[in-house]
Parts: sequence; C-alpha cells; structure tokens
Amino acid sequence: MATTVTIEERTMRHPSTFPHPLVLALLAATLLGGCASFSPDGGFGAIESATRSQIQKDVVWSRDDDTRKIVEARVDDLLAQPLSVDDAVQIALLNNPGLQAALNTLGIAEADWVSAQRLPNLGFSIGRFTRGSEVEWEYGLHVSLIRLLTLPMRADIEQRLFEQTRLDLSLEVLRLAADARKAWVTAVAANETVQVMQQAMEAAEAGAELARRMAEAGNWSKLKQAREHAFYADTALALARAEQARMQAHERLVRLLGVSDPARVQLPARLPDLPATLAPLAEVEQQAMESRLDLQMVKLQADALAKNLGLTRNTRVINVLELGFQYNTSNEEPTQRGYEISFELPLFDWGESRVVAAESRYRQALEGARQTAVDARSEVREAHAMLLSQHAVARHVRDEILPLKKRISEENLLRYNGMFISVFELLADARSQLATVNTAIETQRDFWHAEADLQMALVGKPDLRPIASAGMAAAEGGGGH
Repeated sequence: MATTVTIEERTMRHPSTFPHPLVLALLAATLLGGCASFSPDGGFGAIESATRSQIQKDVVWSRDDDTRKIVEARVDDLLAQPLSVDDAVQIALLNNPGLQAALNTLGIAEADWVSAQRLPNLGFSIGRFTRGSEVEWEYGLHVSLIRLLTLPMRADIEQRLFEQTRLDLSLEVLRLAADARKAWVTAVAANETVQVMQQAMEAAEAGAELARRMAEAGNWSKLKQAREHAFYADTALALARAEQARMQAHERLVRLLGVSDPARVQLPARLPDLPATLAPLAEVEQQAMESRLDLQMVKLQADALAKNLGLTRNTRVINVLELGFQYNTSNEEPTQRGYEISFELPLFDWGESRVVAAESRYRQALEGARQTAVDARSEVREAHAMLLSQHAVARHVRDEILPLKKRISEENLLRYNGMFISVFELLADARSQLATVNTAIETQRDFWHAEADLQMALVGKPDLRPIASAGMAAAEGGGGH
C-alpha cells in the first residue's frame, strides 16, 4: 500500500505569463530523447560477421521480398547439383524458416534498447469544472522523474540485453550449421548403408535359392535349408530398417534446409575421406576459450544484472516520482499556475524484497557463468578426445580390417576355384566382407559427426549424445556355415 503526497505551488498571474522555461526544458529533453534511432541493419551485421569468421558461410536476414528472391535464386543454384556438406550448410543458413523467425527477436531487442534511450512521454490532462456561473478549466502536464533520473542506467541495461540477444542468435546460427553438417553426414552414410545392404540381400537371395535347390535334390537337410532361409529373412529385415533410416535421415536434412520438395535434395555417393592429421588439444582449447559465444553471453548477462542491482538499490525507497505542472483558468478568477511533485511514502514496503531478488539473480548469474566456463573446457576436451578416438577407429578399419578382409576374400576365391570350399562358404565370406564395409561407413560417419561436434564446441555447447548406428548383424552370420 502506498500513500501519495503532493507538494503543490500555485501563483496568480495573467494568462500571458505562462511559465515558458519549465515547458521549454521538458520539450528540449523530449527532443534529445527522440534522437535515439534504429540502426540500418538492426544489429544483424555483427551476426553476419561472426558467422563468416567462424565457419566462412553467409547468413541472410530476409526482411523484404527482394532479399527473399535473391536467396531463392541462390538456393536453386546450389540444389541444381549433388550437395556437398558445405553447400548443405549454406542452404540451411539462407533458407531455414526457423532461423528466419528467430532473427526477428533481434528487432524486438533493438526496439527495447531504443525505447530505453528515449525519454518518457509527457502526460497531459485537461478538466472543466463549473460552479454556478463560474467555468474553470484545469490543464496539467507531468513527466516521470524516476524514469528521467534512471534513464542512463536503463539504457545501458537494455544495450547489454541487446548484445546478449545478438550473441544468442549468432550461437543459434552456428548451431544450425552444425546440425545441418551432421544431418548431411548421416544422410550420405545412410545411402551408403542401403547400397551395402542391397548387395548383402543379393548374396542372401543367391544362398537361399541354392539351398532350396540342393534340398529339393536331396543333397541338403531341412535344417541347413532353414538356416540359410533364416539368414535371408534377417537380411531382408535389416535392409528394410536401413531404408527407413535413410528416409528419416533424408527428411531431417530436408527440414533443416527448409526445402519443401525432398526430391530436389541430391546427395553424393560417399562420405569425404578422412583427414591425415588433427589439431592438438592445447590449440583447440585456447581457441575455444577465446571464441565461445556462450561464455560471452553469460558475462553480458552478469553485467546487466549487476547494473540492474545498482538500479534497484538506488530506487528501493522511491520507486514512483513524478513532476507535474498545473495551469488553471477561470472566467471569474485569476489564472492559477503551479507545479506538483508526487511520490510514494515507503510506509509498508521499503524495497527489501526487490533488492534481495536482484542480489539473488546476480549471484545466480555469477555461479552460472562459472559453471559455463567449467563446462566449456570439459566439452572441448571431450569433443577433441572423441574426434581423436573416432579418427583412430576409422583409420584402423580402413587401413587394417578392410585390407585383411579383402585378402581373405581373395584367398577364399582361389580355394573355391580349386574346389577346396563350397559356394556357401564363399557366400558367407562375401557377407562378412560386406558387414566390414558397412562398419567402415559407420566409423567414417561417426568421425565426421565428432568433427562437427568439435567445431560446435569451439563456439558454444555441442551435442555430445551417443550416436546410434544401424548395425548389420544379419550380414555377419551366415546360415550356419
């Protein structure tokens, strides 16, 4: 409950002696406050610059039809050929509707900042009173002094919130780029897996058909035939699941690209080759501490809350303070002029609750910033370790296991030609080799996922969830041979 006290001064003067100095001062202050204006690009230039410096890609805020047409033309050119991973990322940054919607929060934040820089509007009141034959007109002009006095602090707070919004959107842009990169890798790997599974299916069909003919000729038992047919059925199930995974991966990529027709998204036949070397941890960790946007965001948030804490402390007792000017005329009495100052008496609420809440938010922000810094270093170390591990695994499969399986297959073919092994043993070896090829695809996919996670860890929080793999367990067995 607040009690309002009014301090009022009235003078009797001729109507022509209007107190011009006070009004002119208020009008001048209003004009000065009106100088705050919106930036030409709405603050988007910083996001565009951060994106280009971090991932060397363009991001566009489509705020008019002309810009949208330019974006659509560029997207059409990129979709006219099989997409590389860089082209997929570029399309997502240009064409993703969710990103375009999020960018409009920048306009909201800038509007709040510009509004905080401008002086509060003047209030005007008019009243008409009659007393017998007397007619009295009362004019009032008032402005919030507390808003005037705290305007610099409020403007500074809103500016920091605007900068925080810009960093948040920059982080969202880079997160979308990482998601698009991982989605492209998953989709290409899913295509490769389906191709391998189709080859395994052909081998399973050949084995099942041969087993059926041998069983009909009386050369095979029903148990052996059933085992071969069971492998065929398991392979058919694995192929169906691989095709489902390919469809889901393709559709996720299409959604991130913002493309309505999935047929327009064409992918290459295989994933890129593994790099020969990787950057050391010390170099990566130092780069992350200098460029992590989430660290910059929590610092800005803590600074804004510190400013807000100072504002709350300064206004804890007087939270409502208004200055008003009165100008009253009457057809029978001299004109009345004066001013009044109104404020709340802190009889019941001295502002302790607002101060305690502001202090708690500030301490919460400080601890959150400390936790973010700890998490950032840990996430970079984890992402780098996963990248090294996946690189080692993928190279081991590529350089050791695949050549060994190929050598075994060549030796088995020689043995088959020399009639030392049966055709079923040759088919089982082919299925085993296909399973190893699929493993190589998965390890290569997991490496590129880990590489995308590390790139994201350099600028913000990465997605380090375990990667589910569509295995090829059916192809590793072989009808009991």
